[in-house]
Amino acid sequence: MLYLVEHFYSIQGEGRYTGVPSLFFRFGGCNMRCEGFGCSETAPDGVSVTGCDTVYAVNKEHFGSQWHCIEHADELRTIMSSYTLPPNVDVVMTGGEPLIYADNTVFVAFVAYLIEQGHRVTFETNGAMRVDFDRFPVYRQCVFALSVKLSNSAEPYEKRVRPNAFVPIARHAKEAFFKFTIDRDSIGENMEHEIDDIVAYAPKLQVYCMPMGGSREEIEANTQGVIDFCKVRGYTYSDRLHIRIWDANKGV
Repeated sequence: MLYLVEHFYSIQGEGRYTGVPSLFFRFGGCNMRCEGFGCSETAPDGVSVTGCDTVYAVNKEHFGSQWHCIEHADELRTIMSSYTLPPNVDVVMTGGEPLIYADNTVFVAFVAYLIEQGHRVTFETNGAMRVDFDRFPVYRQCVFALSVKLSNSAEPYEKRVRPNAFVPIARHAKEAFFKFTIDRDSIGENMEHEIDDIVAYAPKLQVYCMPMGGSREEIEANTQGVIDFCKVRGYTYSDRLHIRIWDANKGV
């Protein structure tokens, strides 16, 4: 099954293409929980669920009633046609973790359609799901933002750092870059070593670091620390422009 949580036309808020008008498709489901990020949301059943800032697209048990099952690629194409868009607009696949559907025939057909129509397709992924570039060569024409999780996610190392997944992406994708989520309290020697160890597997990729948070207040609290960290390490600071502008994460 392929689950779609939401879709919206906005600007890219993070990473290499910050500010670029983009059509987002947020898919439901994830291979991680990332409870260390500490964002909480109340589900339709009244349960408070803690995880990343898009926990509503991660936790199927409590939020799945709000997800839409997609059975045909035509349904996604119809959604696209409902928007008034400029030619070849960027399309961003996000989640949750969109690459849990990397082998799904409906998902692959939609990606192929987007590439055929001249769209730049970006996957926002935690880099822990393998992509079969030989079976599905369309992925070679896509961009991958590799948000490999650090220890502040509270996920175990062997689950969040999987070079056998993100190294082939770095090698075969049209473009790829690292994008780490950092809070000021985690910055220190251990985090430097963490990032160094991950980047060493794909040293040619550009490294972006962005502040943790699901609200403007949280983003602003972590911003200066992350900027200082980037200045010392030579990384590129990435804001989270959508949250800073709209103080929200859904539909923006």
